[in-house]
Amino acid sequence: MKKLPDLFVSSVIVAAGKGTRMNMDINKQYLEICGIPVLARTLQVFEDCRFINEIVLVVNEYEILYCKQNIIDEYGFTKVKTLVAGGLERQDSVYNGLLEVDKSCDIVLIHDGARPFAGEKNIIDSIYAAYEFGASCVAVPVKDTVKRSDKDGFVVETLDRSALWLIQTPQTFKYGLILDAHKKALEDGFIGTDDASLVERLGHKPKLVMGGYDNIKITTREDIPVAEAILNCR
Repeated sequence: MKKLPDLFVSSVIVAAGKGTRMNMDINKQYLEICGIPVLARTLQVFEDCRFINEIVLVVNEYEILYCKQNIIDEYGFTKVKTLVAGGLERQDSVYNGLLEVDKSCDIVLIHDGARPFAGEKNIIDSIYAAYEFGASCVAVPVKDTVKRSDKDGFVVETLDRSALWLIQTPQTFKYGLILDAHKKALEDGFIGTDDASLVERLGHKPKLVMGGYDNIKITTREDIPVAEAILNCR
């Protein structure tokens, strides 16, 4: 890889979801995997990465104090610059976080707080790709056959698996590009399925960066034993 210039790299970690699919009293980000909360494991990866200058953490507005005391202070995260209240949708939460990054930010990574197994290589590769191409997404090739159905549940076509990827996070961007994309989406009332889709609306093609199949997102109860198995294998 070419040597990067002296960049200021921010990361926006989004942990403002309510975890309703878990059907639990506690939000999924605070559930423990082998004795350590999911969010703490996620933050540790970015805390340890030498390329990351700061972390902006977006959480549920009612959990800011809890998160500060039980995650930030408890585990001694020094790169967390601020905790920001999330919005109604994930997209709103990301936008709130983007507005709080350092004004000298060149590159920003957007990552799910409930995705604790992103590796340092994923982060570094995505930064390099975003610097070169403006936007990047960590992703993995689809393993299974994918079919498109009609509204009645009948197969319409079998898609070419060789061209299909499962998108993960981090998704990484030149700061001005992703901020403009969010502002345009807000102006148009558009809600995308991820941040990259907002950039795509501006005619920009994100570069795919190889991720890992263990870079899972903790979404349902069944993901907890899977996450523990990943840790035990490591």
